[in-house]
Amino acid sequence: MSSKRWIALGLAFALFFLSIGISALTTTATGQWTGFFAIDEEEVWAEKIVEKGNGKGKIVVLNVNGVIQERYDAPSIFETVTYNHRNFLSMLRHASEDHLVDGIIIRVNSPGGGVVESAEIHDLIVEIQDEFRKPVYVSMASLAASGGYYIAAPADKIFANEATITGSLGVIMQSINISELAETYGIRTETIKSGVHKDIMSPMREMTEDERRILQSIIDDSYESFVEVIANGREMERGKVRELADGRIYSGKQAFELGLVDELGNLNRAIDIMRADIGRGELDVVKYEARFSFPSFLTMTTQNIISRHQDPLGLKQLVRHSNSPSLMYLYKAE
Repeated sequence: MSSKRWIALGLAFALFFLSIGISALTTTATGQWTGFFAIDEEEVWAEKIVEKGNGKGKIVVLNVNGVIQERYDAPSIFETVTYNHRNFLSMLRHASEDHLVDGIIIRVNSPGGGVVESAEIHDLIVEIQDEFRKPVYVSMASLAASGGYYIAAPADKIFANEATITGSLGVIMQSINISELAETYGIRTETIKSGVHKDIMSPMREMTEDERRILQSIIDDSYESFVEVIANGREMERGKVRELADGRIYSGKQAFELGLVDELGNLNRAIDIMRADIGRGELDVVKYEARFSFPSFLTMTTQNIISRHQDPLGLKQLVRHSNSPSLMYLYKAE
């Protein structure tokens, strides 16, 4: 193993033991040794007060920041991950089941993401509204497009800044075709397949018309689901939704004028209106942070050290992110 890798491992272990020491000192001072070793699912999230109110109830602010896509590999301890799908669903469900939470605001700053992941968030929001009768508002940041709008559609109220980029209502599936480049350099693939369409969207050959029709039918199904979500969430005629959902983007001001957004204003405006709508005064505003868990931290650190050592070039990651077609509610500017 090279000296640089030994240094990296040494730093990782130093940070590991430093974190344990800090947590131990904190828990000793507060007498909360149980929390130090806590792995109970219900104890994963700790509240942090964003804005102190009258203590008569709480509004939880949750952030969707980045591409809405599930990640299957463990992040490095040095890596910043903007969105964690499982964590967000867990926080949303935790807020719904907390009887002290009176309302939920989701702050969306996202170009969208996976069709499945967006649908999971949408369905959970609808479940919270139906089962727990809690208001769910969405506050759009600078970007809330495609899947970012999909998850906003069922909200009781949607807020946007005049300059917010939203819209891009639709579905996309993309691949690349390098067949001519491969032919130029004498590169070819040998494919043995069980059916004529088994290598559909292969980058090494032209797509056939039959394959294009197959994929278009899948896109059309997902598009109709998107139209239905907007029509139901915004109480809008499907014909009107289809006029708006041609893939174009809108400013927050345009979205407001078209009925895609309820109010123009920032996050503070959304908080103020939710407080007024609930009608119990200046409720506390809180967010969730992950509690420190010794077992989970040890597991994550060990996994990352092992995975980086076994796959230093990231080849396994490259294989996982192959050219497999993916349905996306995603705004792509390029």
